[in-house]
Amino acid sequence: MMPHVLTRSLDRSATVFLIVVAACGVLIPLSNLLLPAGSFLQVPTYLVALWGKYVCYAVLALAIDLIWGYCGILSLGHGAFFALGGYAMGMYLMRQIGSRGVYGNPILPDFMVFLNYPKLPWYWHGFDMFWFAALMVLLVPGLLAFCFGWLAFRSRVTGVYLSIITQAMTYALLLAFFRNDFGFGGNNGLTDFKDILGFNVQADGTRAALFALSCLALIIAFLICRAVVTSKLGKVLIAVRDAESRTRFLGYRVESYKLFVFTLSACMAGVAGALYVPQVGIINPSEFAPGNSIEAVIWVAVGGRGTLIGAALGAVVVNYAKTFFTSGALAPYWLFMLGALFILVTLLLPKGIIGTFNAWWEPWKAQRMAASANAVSAAREDGVSEPNMAE
Repeated sequence: MMPHVLTRSLDRSATVFLIVVAACGVLIPLSNLLLPAGSFLQVPTYLVALWGKYVCYAVLALAIDLIWGYCGILSLGHGAFFALGGYAMGMYLMRQIGSRGVYGNPILPDFMVFLNYPKLPWYWHGFDMFWFAALMVLLVPGLLAFCFGWLAFRSRVTGVYLSIITQAMTYALLLAFFRNDFGFGGNNGLTDFKDILGFNVQADGTRAALFALSCLALIIAFLICRAVVTSKLGKVLIAVRDAESRTRFLGYRVESYKLFVFTLSACMAGVAGALYVPQVGIINPSEFAPGNSIEAVIWVAVGGRGTLIGAALGAVVVNYAKTFFTSGALAPYWLFMLGALFILVTLLLPKGIIGTFNAWWEPWKAQRMAASANAVSAAREDGVSEPNMAE
């Protein structure tokens, strides 16, 4: 049943998007590993890691578009779920260092030895096992989103008030993780990773595998989102977005729908953060910064809210621009450029890149089909029959 639902939810543009992502997930790692260094078609390892980061951001953008574009929930705190997933993976990677750390302690990470921790905190136990860390990547952001959403949606907090509360939640976590006695490395965070599943995180093969896994995660996240938004559930979510009071009056339990999609979105953001950390090599409290969540919303707005493909495209385009402009003389002005981009998109392209393209393409396509139908009808009236395909 599930394969049928996923297949039914795909149109031509979605299929093309999946093919492109799958091709990148296969060809880029192969180019990095098989072609000789210096070759024109060889992708350097640093670019594999950089593009892997972009793919993780695309998964985060999909998570935000699912709740904002289709349910009308503008969350300015999804960076928190992204960071929590990253910290869960970072804790596993820190436990894999063992006695190879600076202080050579087989149990305690270096920062705990430096801060004179007598023993490993209870909430660090179990993170030496990958399956447990993978479970926490989903469970911790999902549980936080469920508890937060249950309280907020049950109280019917909506609109700008909900956005402010999500931002306050993110800022509270930022302050908490900055504390050295919180047990997560304080200001420095978690870094100096060695292995993941026994493979060196710095090795070219590991980098290529992480990039391929990130592309696979993007494909799975896109399929899940498409399955949701093209189902009956998706129609209810759109009704909630456009007329929440009327949808509630019709007998739908609006809070339950919003809680489900908010929790699902948080789990997706956690997975994106977990794939992000081993490719970047560090996770610290700056990932909780409210500005990061706002920037992720800008990705979705630039690409096209409520289009999924546009959200992923916006994440890649904006972050590529960020990499390009922050490596030169324009670096101090990047935030001004980002703000100007958001304003210009809001004024000139309110539907984003993909939304504007669809608004232009669909009428043109309908006009072309109508013209073709009229031509066929006119030919029949003139006595010109269509060619027989069997002849």
